[in-house]
Amino acid sequence: MYKINIMSIMKEFKEFAGRGNVIDLAVGVVVGTAFGRIVSSFVSDIIMPPIGLLTGGVDFANWSFVLKKAVNGTAEVTVNYGAFLNNVLDFLIISFSIFIVIKQLNRFKKKEEKKPLATPEDVKLLTEIRDLLRGINNEELTIKNQGKKKGGNN
Repeated sequence: MYKINIMSIMKEFKEFAGRGNVIDLAVGVVVGTAFGRIVSSFVSDIIMPPIGLLTGGVDFANWSFVLKKAVNGTAEVTVNYGAFLNNVLDFLIISFSIFIVIKQLNRFKKKEEKKPLATPEDVKLLTEIRDLLRGINNEELTIKNQGKKKGGNN
């Protein structure tokens, strides 16, 4: 039978959890969750009240279509499009915020990329050798082609 070795499983889990990308992912999830809460609060507590005032004091979250009214203690069946609008607005604000952050990161990366790197001396030397060999090969081909034109069998 297959014997489970707890110590080897614990060692393997420790190696897995200790990898940099797993920790980075965990940090990203925590920060992303906190950022999502901030944006949701921004939308519901700052953006939506003025929009509600512009629409006559109506709260979007309460907007809905009644498909079936409540009867004899059964719950009302509704399509809550106001809550959907709130979520769409949350998404748009989060997407725009992430777009701005990524745009700034790309701008900083472009500044770093613009700095030309000095070509190492060994690469320069190898490039010169390559170019010289190409020149020699081209001259040999030219000489062979000229010999063929004159009727030679080289």
